[in-house]
Formats: sequence, structure tokens, C-alpha cells
Amino acid sequence: MPIGPYFADFACRSEKLVVELDGSHHAAESSYDRRRDEFMRGEGFSVVRFWNVDVLKSRTSVCETILAALEGRLAEDVIASDLRFVFAAEKIGGGVL
Repeated sequence: MPIGPYFADFACRSEKLVVELDGSHHAAESSYDRRRDEFMRGEGFSVVRFWNVDVLKSRTSVCETILAALEGRLAEDVIASDLRFVFAAEKIGGGVL
């Protein structure tokens, strides 16, 4: 789904959540991915990234994590070996909610 100059693997515009499925070419901490995530955050989107292999082998956990993000149970950045979540707080009237 196009968002600005980038394409999201999956996005829920109403909930402002981008879901990315990454292959091995994203293994090294990519400056491109960081810039892209910061752009998405600037547009009000939170971004959650999963490894392709986790989607195939741990589908239930992946779905539960996406649901947690949608329900607001993930409300801060999370960086782990199997998950990257970049939280974008909702902006209301110039403030942050």
C-alpha cells in the first residue's frame, strides 16, 4: 500500500498501523528501513516488522502481536531479535495522546 514515497506490505489506514514482513536482506540494521520507519511515524503510523519465517512458523503469535498493536497494548518502541515495533503516538490538537 503506498504511503508517501514508500510502499507498506500491509497497512490499516483507519488504525494507522503498518505491518512489514522482512526477509534476510533486512538482517543488518538498515538505514533505509530506519528512514522509512521514521517517515511512517511522522505520518502518524506505527510500524511492526516480522521476519518472514516467523509468519510461516508462528502465525498465531504474529496475529496476536498485530492485535495487541491494534488494541493499543503496544504503546512504546520494541526492538528484539524477532520483532521491531515503532510506535507513533496519536497527535491531537498539537499534543500527543
